[in-house]
Amino acid sequence: MRTATITRSTAETNISVEINLDGTGAYDNQTGVGFFDHMLDQLARHALIDMTIRAEGDLHIDDHHTVEDTGIALGQALAEALGDKRGIRRYGECHLAMDDAQVRCALDLSARPFLICNLDIPTQKIGAFDTELVREFFQAFSTHGGITLHIDRLHGFNSHHIVEAAFKAVARALRDAVETDPRKSDAIPSTKGTL
Repeated sequence: MRTATITRSTAETNISVEINLDGTGAYDNQTGVGFFDHMLDQLARHALIDMTIRAEGDLHIDDHHTVEDTGIALGQALAEALGDKRGIRRYGECHLAMDDAQVRCALDLSARPFLICNLDIPTQKIGAFDTELVREFFQAFSTHGGITLHIDRLHGFNSHHIVEAAFKAVARALRDAVETDPRKSDAIPSTKGTL
């Protein structure tokens, strides 16, 4: 079973993350940030990764620490669940349309974290959620998951649609990347022999 449980406790947040890479996309995410929970649910559902997240953070200040630290813990859980990455496809990509929005994602589970995030979200808020935190989440997730992650908005004017399309595109690309390659299920997907 490719599973992991991560707990992260700081003066700002207490977070637990449980994932199963070979799940069905079941989710139970409770961070105290409603829109963020909705995005995490999309990530789990469309990646087919079972995900349970509990976060308690200093929301009386703002949502920043909770969102960022959840990204850190989720990235760490992904890296742990992947182990030595033997047999995975490694790469994933998706062009995802959601109403007016089209977002492209390409990623590599390379252990060389790098984020390109060109979403240009037109509003500063979606409800009470600060849209600048979308990039903060993906930065933390890619850094601690060891992911080269590129996300680009191709079209879109509705902020909710753009962000949701981004999470879904990342999910679909991640689903492809973590799946076992039936032609090379016993091999590390690199000419180096390690990732």
